[in-house]
Amino acid sequence: MFKKAQRKAAKLRLALVGPSGSGKTYSALMIAKGLEGRVALIDTERGSGELYSHLLNYDAAQLDPPFSPEKYINAIKAAEQAGYDIIILDSLSHAWTGEGGVLDMHDRVSKSVRNTFAAWREVTPQHNALVDAILGSTCHVIVTMRTKTAYEVTNENGKTKVAKVGLAPVQRDGVEYEFTVVMDLSVDGHVGTASKDRTGLFDGQHILPSEETGKSLKRWLEGDVSIVKTVQAESKPPAFKNAAGSFVLDRLYKLLQDLDLIDRLGDYNKYVCNRYDADDLESLPKEHVIEQLNLLQQCKGKPDHLKKLINILNQQQEAA
Repeated sequence: MFKKAQRKAAKLRLALVGPSGSGKTYSALMIAKGLEGRVALIDTERGSGELYSHLLNYDAAQLDPPFSPEKYINAIKAAEQAGYDIIILDSLSHAWTGEGGVLDMHDRVSKSVRNTFAAWREVTPQHNALVDAILGSTCHVIVTMRTKTAYEVTNENGKTKVAKVGLAPVQRDGVEYEFTVVMDLSVDGHVGTASKDRTGLFDGQHILPSEETGKSLKRWLEGDVSIVKTVQAESKPPAFKNAAGSFVLDRLYKLLQDLDLIDRLGDYNKYVCNRYDADDLESLPKEHVIEQLNLLQQCKGKPDHLKKLINILNQQQEAA
């Protein structure tokens, strides 16, 4: 009956969760790029998923209302039959709260049978079938889920700041626990924090989801558990004193080098100092460093962002 447990290759089940503007679609595509293979994007966001076609080669299919579980299931099966390796569901929240989604279905059945509990008995199996289709897929599956949005008022250096924060995912309670990794994304900096992580890759870390994230996940899924120690060693958070710390500055320099801007370091330093009223790069607080890391990371995938940054650096040079 029992046999020795053995680690086998697995398929990714990743949920990216965050409020509007937290970078869910972008992060999903960059991670998919690192996983390597044919990518199918199932888009419920009115074609917005195709805005990132310059980042990598992928195919997209637009899902229109009604957003029934059956429609999602059919799209997943179509992607599997077409031989795709990675499926991105952007967004799974529409299957719950969207037009024709589970809540709409429940409302219609409730009015018919006049019993909300009986309505759930009819609708829940359809939602469960969608979850089963995701978990049982032969492809890697990345889903995005919106969160209910709230606003938090904070005080930084005597200045009042209003920040958008995400709460619970817009989906059925507990659905996030079905995934291998659940990563919460913030609007401020698009920083990812794993609220659930069976891989151990992201334990206690704050990352900018990227192609490298996908490559690390791919190695873990293929059975290379040593990648956990490697990633944790490379991603140890810097010891922020009152400054950015050498680890983070090294990441900034590496990104500048990748963008062929390392020779503009002087102009970049002036730009950063003017923007944050700082003496130099090393005196930047953690949140500003993360903001700059995110900006430079976006410049790698978005030529218009890089062009804007170069124009800013040119202005710094002219002002000198």
